[in-house]
Amino acid sequence: MKILAFDTSNQTLAAAILEDGQALVSFQLNKKLNHSLTLMPSIEHIMKISGLVPRDLDRIVVAQGPGSYTGIRIAVTTAKTLADTLKIDLVGVSSLKSLAANAKDKGLIVPIMDARRNNVYAGVYQWEGQQLKTIIPDQHIPLANLLEQLKGETVFVGEAGKFAEMIHEKLPDAKIESDDRVNLPNGITLGQLGRDQTPVSDIHSFVPDYLKRVEAEEKWLQTHQPGDENYVEKI
Repeated sequence: MKILAFDTSNQTLAAAILEDGQALVSFQLNKKLNHSLTLMPSIEHIMKISGLVPRDLDRIVVAQGPGSYTGIRIAVTTAKTLADTLKIDLVGVSSLKSLAANAKDKGLIVPIMDARRNNVYAGVYQWEGQQLKTIIPDQHIPLANLLEQLKGETVFVGEAGKFAEMIHEKLPDAKIESDDRVNLPNGITLGQLGRDQTPVSDIHSFVPDYLKRVEAEEKWLQTHQPGDENYVEKI
């Protein structure tokens, strides 16, 4: 199986091409640029290096969220367009799970993305053999509330360094990963996770997993009743 995987859920743009679970090409750009301008050129670049053409691909794997609203929409829209055009599989993988899978530590693995005002996007994962199991589902949550749910051997990855003081105050023995090879999205890891997941049944209904309403929607709901959010455009 030949897979194209990519992630623009945050500042880092990560992309890779894999064949039968092994990396052919991996690309990572950790610089604040407009993903709408850099994603397709990056895909074209790694396709050229790999020696493959689009019709060789069997599956598109995309980081579905959470993360940057704009970044997720760009990646999901691109993934849907490619999968639909090429008539191949589409798989969405949690951006947080992909970060967690970079870590091979025992115990709990907690990927974190900063959601501002001491809130985070986070989940809790743990390796069971070769399978990465979900212990606490991905959610948007105050960091203090998340820390109350954790105990035992724990490693934090992603943007956890921003919250080191708060984490160690509650969990003094917790490990906060400092290696960017673990903390940043990795296209190879994403592709390997997506290889083992079931493709979406309907490409057109596939949408980002924001975990939190966009600010405009929250303001709209201040003066409207929930349940009438059809104004929100689906991709």
